[in-house]
Amino acid sequence: MLNKIVLSMAMLRLLSGSIEICAALVMLRLNQIDKALVVNSSLALVGPIILIATTTIGLVGLSDKLSASKFVWVAVGVICLMIGILKK
Repeated sequence: MLNKIVLSMAMLRLLSGSIEICAALVMLRLNQIDKALVVNSSLALVGPIILIATTTIGLVGLSDKLSASKFVWVAVGVICLMIGILKK
């Protein structure tokens, strides 16, 4: 039997991958650089949202197993990831 939390995380990642593939197909269909760039830029929003959602689900699943100090370290790591992704 699959763990519901792991299944949820995997489903979010499958959704993210499907969105990426659909975006690539849309870019090919549009066949214009400016419109393809707009589609690509919209993917910049999807990635971090999926990352945050997947990480949140995982942390909720681990919340009963993590001590407070370990939870803080995980949160700091996620914040560092987000700064690295979003900072230009």
